[in-house]
Amino acid sequence: MPAHLNLQKSYTIGVVPQFEQRKLFKIWQPILNELEARTGFSLHLIGSPKIPVFEQKFMAGEYDFAYMNPYHMLKAYVTQGYTPLVKDGSRRLKGVLVVQKDSPILSLSELEGKILAFPSPNALGASLLMRAELSTLHGISFSPRYVQTHSSVYLNVALGQAVAGGGVLSTLRSQPQNVQDKLRILYETRSVAPHPLTAHARVPEADRLIMKKAWLELAATDTGRMLMGKIPMRDSVPAELEDYTSMHTWGLDAFYVIN
Repeated sequence: MPAHLNLQKSYTIGVVPQFEQRKLFKIWQPILNELEARTGFSLHLIGSPKIPVFEQKFMAGEYDFAYMNPYHMLKAYVTQGYTPLVKDGSRRLKGVLVVQKDSPILSLSELEGKILAFPSPNALGASLLMRAELSTLHGISFSPRYVQTHSSVYLNVALGQAVAGGGVLSTLRSQPQNVQDKLRILYETRSVAPHPLTAHARVPEADRLIMKKAWLELAATDTGRMLMGKIPMRDSVPAELEDYTSMHTWGLDAFYVIN
């Protein structure tokens, strides 16, 4: 179907707020503008100030399309029928635990009883998987401090307000160089396929395919690679539900917080 015939269709897109809203819109709005031109859909980016607000919205099915973490996607598949369309094929998602570069801490056991910063309880690599592994694989007891965004985690650690903090490599590398220079990675979690762009079950299959095709075609252009690299999604490939189901065996439900 020619793109101009889809102009009457309007869809919302939600994005997990890994960054503050202004940065998020700066990254995503140019991508949606390109996708509108390729699909003919009217696409509206819906912001969320905090990850728990984003969770409430996708669990209620408020987004037609949503970019979310893999564990959120498994939850959203059960509650609303969200299914993955595309993901980054160039990397795997894993959590990183950072400490100050000159911190004397060299082992996880030294974190026993300490305050650790996390974006929110259910941020996958940065918090959910990290907290689960520290507790179940390494037997560490700690006090979590939730500071809303990945950027806030890194600042809390850099400023000495938390002994360590959870993030992911992509957001760590996106921080100002003067922040990165103050941090070092102490620990990395197991890896999983990264965040997918998903579609709600109410979106007709034909429109899901149009969106998927448009995304992959845009990703194959120089402009698309430049824009999507900021998400970051540097090598867009098709995504399937089966890419993520291994997480069912990781015992993460015990650490998931229902908002």
